[in-house]
Amino acid sequence: MTLTESVFRGPMLPAAHGDEVTTRAVAAVTHKFPHAVRETIAFRGEQTLLLDTAALVEVCRFLRDDPGLRFDVLTDVMAVHFLDRDYEYEVSYVLASYPNNAVLRLKVRAGGRMGRGNVPTVTGVWGTADWQEREEWDKVGVVFAGHPNLKRILMPDDWEGHPLRRDYPMEGIGA
Repeated sequence: MTLTESVFRGPMLPAAHGDEVTTRAVAAVTHKFPHAVRETIAFRGEQTLLLDTAALVEVCRFLRDDPGLRFDVLTDVMAVHFLDRDYEYEVSYVLASYPNNAVLRLKVRAGGRMGRGNVPTVTGVWGTADWQEREEWDKVGVVFAGHPNLKRILMPDDWEGHPLRRDYPMEGIGA
């Protein structure tokens, strides 16, 4: 057994297998949570599910726990702030299933005319979300409801505002 095989507890699977698992994941989520899926997007070989914000944690837990999918790693959280859309924030989650060599992106939208700008935390599903969500709150101001420790991680504690918001002054506050 090679080192790679021992790390992943088995032989590495070809990328085509990962694509099949991702396609299966999109179908499973769409079937199990039809009320939660707002849109499915396939672009350049990547699959994205746009979800209703209220269903985010439940869908994440399903993707992690389903034995045929096993999206057991949250690799990245990214948030963008908008001024001119029906929503204020778009938050993307990149999930990986190392045993299946698969990647899936989830997106949620919140704030603006869609209501409060809060997104539920996924720290109860993946511990790695802790610092990643803190970074996004610190940069753009999206609030992760229920987060156990939502405080500054990049900017100084006394910093005013969130520097990657579209309405943040280009010169900085007080300049």
